[in-house]
Amino acid sequence: MKKFRKVLDGLTTSSPASAGGSPSCGSAAGTPTAAPTPRELDVHETLLSEHFHICKTVRHGFPYQPTALAFDPVQKILAIGSRSGGVRILGRPGVDCYCQHESGAAVLQLQFLINEGALVSACADDTLHLWNLRQRRPAILHSLKFNRERITFCHLPFQSKWLYVGTERGNTHIVNVESFVLSGYVIMWNKAIELSTKTHPGPVVHLSDSPKDEGKLLIGFESGTIVMWDLRSKRADFRIYYDEAIHSVSWHHEGRQFMCSHSDGSLSMWNLRNTAKPFQVTFPHGKSQRDGRKESCKPILKVEYKTCRNSEPFVIFSGGLSYDKAGRRPTLTIMHGKAITVLEMDHPIVEFTVLCETPYLNEVQEPYAVVVLLEKDFIVVDLTQSNFPIFENPYPMDVHESPVTCTAYFADCPPDIIPVLYSIGAKHKKTGYSHKEWPVSGGTWTIGSQTYPEIIITGHADGSIKFWDATAITLQMLYKLKTSKVFEKPKGGEVGRSAELVEEDPYAVQMVSWCPQSRVFCVVGISAHVILYRFSKHDANTSITSLEVRLQCEMEDVISPSDTENTVCATDPGGHSPQPQPSSPRSNTPDSVRDSIPCLRVKDRVIRMPPGYQAELVVQLLWVDGEPPQQITSLDLNSAYGLLAVGNCNGLAVVDYLQKTVILCMSTVELYGSADPFQRLTRSPRKNRQSTSDFCMRGLSNFYSDSKKRIRTSYQSLTELSDNQVSLDLERSKSPTSESRENSFSRSRSSSVSSIDRDTKEAVTTLQFAESYGRKLDTLPTPCLWVGTSLGLVLLVPMSIPMDEQERMEEPITVAPTGTVLMLKGSVLRFGFLDCSGGLIQSPYELWRDLNAPEDPERPRRRKLVNFSPCSSQETASDGHLAVVCSERQAKVFLMPSQACLYVHNITESSFVLRADVVGVSNSVCLACFCANGHIMILSLPSLRPLLDVNYLPLTDMRIARTFCFTNGGQALYLSSPTEIQRITYSQEMCDNLQEMLGELFTPTETPEAQNRGFLKGFFGGNAQTFDREELFGEAAAGKASRSLAQHIPGQGSVEGVRVAAGGVVGDLARARIALDERGQRLGELEERTALMMSSAETFSKHAHELMLKCKDKKWYQF
Repeated sequence: MKKFRKVLDGLTTSSPASAGGSPSCGSAAGTPTAAPTPRELDVHETLLSEHFHICKTVRHGFPYQPTALAFDPVQKILAIGSRSGGVRILGRPGVDCYCQHESGAAVLQLQFLINEGALVSACADDTLHLWNLRQRRPAILHSLKFNRERITFCHLPFQSKWLYVGTERGNTHIVNVESFVLSGYVIMWNKAIELSTKTHPGPVVHLSDSPKDEGKLLIGFESGTIVMWDLRSKRADFRIYYDEAIHSVSWHHEGRQFMCSHSDGSLSMWNLRNTAKPFQVTFPHGKSQRDGRKESCKPILKVEYKTCRNSEPFVIFSGGLSYDKAGRRPTLTIMHGKAITVLEMDHPIVEFTVLCETPYLNEVQEPYAVVVLLEKDFIVVDLTQSNFPIFENPYPMDVHESPVTCTAYFADCPPDIIPVLYSIGAKHKKTGYSHKEWPVSGGTWTIGSQTYPEIIITGHADGSIKFWDATAITLQMLYKLKTSKVFEKPKGGEVGRSAELVEEDPYAVQMVSWCPQSRVFCVVGISAHVILYRFSKHDANTSITSLEVRLQCEMEDVISPSDTENTVCATDPGGHSPQPQPSSPRSNTPDSVRDSIPCLRVKDRVIRMPPGYQAELVVQLLWVDGEPPQQITSLDLNSAYGLLAVGNCNGLAVVDYLQKTVILCMSTVELYGSADPFQRLTRSPRKNRQSTSDFCMRGLSNFYSDSKKRIRTSYQSLTELSDNQVSLDLERSKSPTSESRENSFSRSRSSSVSSIDRDTKEAVTTLQFAESYGRKLDTLPTPCLWVGTSLGLVLLVPMSIPMDEQERMEEPITVAPTGTVLMLKGSVLRFGFLDCSGGLIQSPYELWRDLNAPEDPERPRRRKLVNFSPCSSQETASDGHLAVVCSERQAKVFLMPSQACLYVHNITESSFVLRADVVGVSNSVCLACFCANGHIMILSLPSLRPLLDVNYLPLTDMRIARTFCFTNGGQALYLSSPTEIQRITYSQEMCDNLQEMLGELFTPTETPEAQNRGFLKGFFGGNAQTFDREELFGEAAAGKASRSLAQHIPGQGSVEGVRVAAGGVVGDLARARIALDERGQRLGELEERTALMMSSAETFSKHAHELMLKCKDKKWYQF
């Protein structure tokens, strides 16, 4: 704990006060000088560096670009691999784990060690990994890197420790999954096929052991060759050469026949008694042509052949549609007896797997569900009902239903808000789901002891808003709101105008503002509109009020450089102040008729609104003289004041949403008055007209397009977007070290606020209502609006708001901009307010009241305001408060009302801050910053001491920049991919408690016993024969594999895996196994060194012998 003492009153800074009495600005060094009559400020800061640590907590949403799927039928957990090397492991709701391969290589295949708590992953870099799932955060125990061959297929028999690995060359290798060492037993492709075969059979696409005899391995090659390999005799039992390429093979449980899927859309059935030709070939979706042949069909990529006790077997496959049906959606076909059901999917099928009652392949399978992994969705179909309904997915897999364009994170919400939102949202849920329980029910999860209500809000490109319950590191959708319902659908002639503006997403959400206490909600759309919603438990028939704001800057923001770099002085009040010049009317162009019209048309009739959030007011910015309105860049809402403020690159508008009037609409320049620190030149009537219209809005779903598109916003110089990453070049002010880093952020903004591009407009970048002091001489706080601009200036706008409820609804609010100017480097991002003891000052708010509820004469609905009583505490109010202001480059703490700068901290010089928030952590407050170079920084308040600086995301893209947000309790989130939300914590306390908050993936479960097949079936050869694989594949029988073929890499999780492994003998065995493995590796290295020494000795002996023979017959005097 450190005690800070600073001088408060009468402080001066290095910038002299002007004759006009403009406020002084903080010095560059941030060290104020003492006044004649100082008073001490005692702030006890409790936060230390030890309180902070960055770690990932949980990832929500659908795995981006999935590639592989696996299911453990005993543990009932599911794994999904992705193209970026991620693995998601899912169980019952709450059991959701994300793992990442360090290499980032795509996951080709996943194989569970059934009921063993382990998972094998095969990646595109030809590496096998063994994951330990017996710990809450899985870790890699072993890795095996193939050096000379590419992995194409893997198969791990049930209750076996030997993994079959097929390669692109057609060879089959065998890996011991306990030690992750290659066996010397190899099935070479040239041994598997006949010697007379002249062509290579192609890569291995299938491996499986016969259900009838585990000593027989079925190998499928891509070209259509199938080989039944006898592992004991090391020869082929039979070979099949088929004309069509093979994609998959599936056995009948008795092991007497199997089914293949082919590239021509056919299914072939083979009997082991006669492998000369298939006994059945079908084209499930192929029609017979006139010549008797079947029409060509698309490949059947996978087939599953599953038997039932009391009904016909299931044949389930993907693909196989005829080519003539263009435009048909991807399908999953279920053949049950003579009935054929085709399920159309919304997205291409990546993989599917059938869930069966038994893990034994030689028993009747009894399938009960099929898991289908699509490119952008994940569904489970119930096979036990004839109409094949799908299960209701308990995971938040629809985060990306429409591309996410903004996020907001609220921790420690009012406890009643989540049940209310859930009850309203539950009425709109889809029906028709299966009534059975969700089949992926493995693992265990309990709510941790330290939980509090958390809500995540996501805005989407189609204008929808989703409220999510994020309590206890879970995610469940509560309520969905569609903002597009407020507007009329564009008709014929209006489609063109709307399309020019925002392309395909006219309702895309840019930002949201929510007051959880009053339940007032505001949405900013890309079409320069703001919608205000109020929450009600009752439906209503009402109309929506529309306010149109003409917010256009008629002055060119050209700034003359000041003499000093870091100080700004007010202009001479007696000097000439440039006046706005009216722009000349445009020539007769199509755009010239667009004046004083909004981008969208609000419904002007009475609308029935269901319970939930109901639109009350829409504020729209208008076209002006043929130019579209600029996007809204800042928003704030205060329910106690009943005010809404919006800003963009042209100026500021303040709306009274109780009286539904616009009380202030001014350009940024007009807000300064005589206190404008810059000298601005008047605007040429035609100058930059075309370039200004270039700032028209673009569809936000383009952030997720793979094609290169140019996206601009009103004050951020965002350049080209390619492959979901944006590079923004930073023009540093005449700095020789200027450089642009690929795939990282920079902004066209000078590090010196006095040397600014002459074409840059001054945008309003942040707004906040607060009880503050609008003038230096104020003795009591009043409602104020703090305004931050892109030039690093802070303006204060005091307001006079009637306290009485009736007067508030009738009397106008007076607004008087004072021109107060505070100065920072870079665009202003965030405000925060502290009392003189360092505690966070909450903004005033109104308690929620249902305006549509029936009237109660005894309890009239009156406004109940909290923290809105400026005159109630004269003593406390006279102490003033601290204002925290954070910009792209630095943070400052000011004392109000004296406006003296107490502390300054330059956050970054080489990058800039993307997001900053004043948050509560460990019963204190701090300033959290996220920079464009990926650094997360924590600063103490009010002294701005650095507490944490971690290079968390070295490469930051546009998606992360738009969605990163901090919240209280040491938490933050961002969109890690277009479909996934990554939550992180920067609190050491939460990192310590994370283990108990996560779910257990592995639950000790008895493996079901195999069925007794009876004496007669065993006598006549119907039983599955077992054999000892150790005798065939062990080192004693098969020898050692070539060391150059694959390299064993011990995993970093080996020791940790041992610590969390099952106790007793199992733990001892695990430790002994790893110790033996490490000892074997050292012995192997010793053997290699010994062999090298022997080779060197042999060479030396050879040379010595040659020298002896050469000198044998020579006399001593001949040397």
